[in-house]
Parts: sequence; C-alpha cells; structure tokens
Amino acid sequence: MESMADAHGLVVGIAAYQHIGPLPPVVVSDARDVYAFLIDPARGGHRPENTRLLIDAQATGQALRRELADLAERSSPDGTVFLYLSGHGIRIRSGPRAGDYLLPADAASTSPAALARTAISGDEFGQALGRLPARRVLVVFDCCHAGGIGTPKSAAGPDLGPDAGLAEPGLSEPGLSEAGYEALARGRGRAILASSRDDEFSVVLPGAANSLFTLHLLAGLDGGVASDDGLVRVFDLFEYVQPKVTADSPGQHPVFKGNLEENFPVALYGGGRRGTVARYDDGFRYDAYISYVDREPDTTWVWNWLLPRLEQAGLRVAVSGDVGQPGVARVVNMERGIEQSRRTLVILSPAYLKDGFAHFENVLAQNLGVSEGRYRLVPVQIARLDGDLPTRLSMLTSVNLAQGPRAEREFKRLLNALEAPLPSHAGWRREPRTGA
Repeated sequence: MESMADAHGLVVGIAAYQHIGPLPPVVVSDARDVYAFLIDPARGGHRPENTRLLIDAQATGQALRRELADLAERSSPDGTVFLYLSGHGIRIRSGPRAGDYLLPADAASTSPAALARTAISGDEFGQALGRLPARRVLVVFDCCHAGGIGTPKSAAGPDLGPDAGLAEPGLSEPGLSEAGYEALARGRGRAILASSRDDEFSVVLPGAANSLFTLHLLAGLDGGVASDDGLVRVFDLFEYVQPKVTADSPGQHPVFKGNLEENFPVALYGGGRRGTVARYDDGFRYDAYISYVDREPDTTWVWNWLLPRLEQAGLRVAVSGDVGQPGVARVVNMERGIEQSRRTLVILSPAYLKDGFAHFENVLAQNLGVSEGRYRLVPVQIARLDGDLPTRLSMLTSVNLAQGPRAEREFKRLLNALEAPLPSHAGWRREPRTGA
C-alpha cells in the first residue's frame, strides 16, 4: 500500500494581524486542528518533521516565503505537498496593482503600494508553487470567515485601519477570485480547494470549534471519505466536503480547480485502514446522478439551472462526465457514479435519445434497479421529443421541466422524489448491495 512517508506540508492560520483588523480565534483553531490531523500517525500519516505549522506572528511574509522555498527544496517529484491557509485574502480590483493577495501577519495597509509590497500576490504564490518538484500538490484556502452563519465578517473586506489607502469604495474586496484559483491550478498535478466562491462568504456556525468548511474538511479526512485502499484521495475529499458545506449553508459553495492526471492521496485513511466502500449516510454517496448529453442547449440547462437548484435544496449531486477519475475508462466512471447514486436523472432531449453513451447510462441504471427490485431511474423531459420513447423509458412516470406554467410544480415533484426512499417493485426480492 502507498504511504504518506514522502508527504510534506505547510499549515498557516492568521487571526491576529499586526496592522489589519483581526479574524475570529476559530481561524487559529482551524489551522491547529488540520496540522494535528496531518501529523497523527493513526490518521493523516505525515511525518512531523515534514509538515510545518505557522500561527499568527510566526506567519510573517518573510517566514511564509522561507517555508515555501524550503518546501521546494525538500519535496520530491514522487511526493505529495499539502498546503492549508486560513486568514485574510483580498482582491485589489483596479489600478496597476490589481490582483489577488494573501495577507501575512505583518502586511501593511497604508496604501495599495504598501499592501502589494508586504502581501504575497497571486502571481508570487503561483511562482512558488511552480518551483515545487512534487507532481501531487493540494492547496486548501479557507480565507474568508464570518462570525455567524450567513453573516460576513466585513462587507467591505478586511478592516485595514483608518489610514489605509484601500478605503476607496470598489477598490478592494474580501477573498480571492475564482480566476486566481484557476491560475494557481494550471501547474501539472496541482489542485486548489477553496472554502467558497469568490462572491460568497465562508461561515462559522454559532458555537462551532471550527469554520464550517474546515469542520467538514476534517471530518472528510478523518473517516468521512471512504476508502478501499487505506488512503484519502483528493477528488473523494472534495466530493465529500462540497455537498456537506452547502447543505449546512446554502450560500456557500466550495470550489475545486485542478490540472490532474490521477486521484492522488493526501492522507492516510484511519492510519491506513482498508476496505470501506465509498458511500455515506444512507448507503449512497450521491442523492442523484445526472445523465445528460454535453451539447447545447442541454449543457447550459443542466449546469446553470438544474444543478444549482438541486444543490440549493441540499442534495448531493453527481454529473455525468464530471465525477470520473482521470485515467479510468469512461464507462467505468459512469458505472461507479450510477452505483453510488440513489437515483439517476435521465435528461430527455432529442440529442439525448441519439447518444450512445447516454443510452449506456440509462440502461445501466435501469438494469441495476431491476436486479435490486427498486426504481432507480427518473426520466426528466426538457424539450419536445422527436418520436416515441423506448418502452423501458415510457413505462416510467416522467417529470416535465420544459418551459411552461407547470415547470415549478413539476420541479417540486422531482425534489420530493429525490428526497424520498427508493421505491421498490411490489413483490420483487431485493438483493443486498455489495462492492464499491
């Protein structure tokens, strides 16, 4: 079994800034708890000498640059690097110094020039990542915390003080941009996991010991992400964290960006325990698997209308083509996603009925349901169809979400079906579920 002996890390938590308003103490708790997990041989499996922790005054710009340079020296091409940063991030929106910045503990704020000089720009951070020889790099950002659920820590961004040169409205805003995350993820073998979208705030639930994102991140690392090989892998971690966070805070959607060729490990699972299957809670990883054809107008409808609304309802959703593991046959990834989903939504359109892979997906889901004695498939019509449906699909009650006065009522029917237990075929014997 692969180990984490060649894993290296840097964990940073800054709440007490020298020249900028503080963040809640939970920021430091987040960093300490992530670090404690990583270096625990019975959990994360990182060697303590390979992973560093910088808290508050320790995390100056000079110290952060030194640690990033040291990571480049001691990590290897076949190793893993885990970076976790919790603190202030800011975006300068205009002017010669426009861009994303990570704020170390000693960042100055008297002017945009001072901030750009003492903070770490997205370009500088990206260059530091580019110097890492490791081809397995995960960077986790939890850079915008709130004092209570749905309440931003500051609507205008970090409290930069009365003399700050960034006080002009519209010049700066809190957090880092998704474009910045995209740029950081361009390196081969690099993944970026952020606590929220760039127009959202990360939150802390009242009385919680950790921010919501880090709470679920730690839960996923510490057994929530199932594993059959004793390792916690990067795609599986995001697939666990994202729906958990959004279910607890519908206005927060963790972001994942990556340029990966493998689903690489970031920690040991339970000290290396094997044999747990990749399903959660009621036995399924997802509430729904969306089987659709990636062609317009179907693509825009699925990603801009259907998926956001299902996630806002707190459902865990997998989308065909989006949850597959790189380097694995497409049909294998389809089978894995459908098996791990309670229901499969078949997005019916003229293009869907002509597509071979779509045919494979809905036949697979229907055959799985027949073998279990349960109805797995939900046909969802989004356009006028050319000709009749195959009998195996037409025999099922469909949901019609094509534009019309009944679309909202039909969508509520769909939500009710997805939130209900799997219906069974009367009189059929249900076989036990096995395997991954």
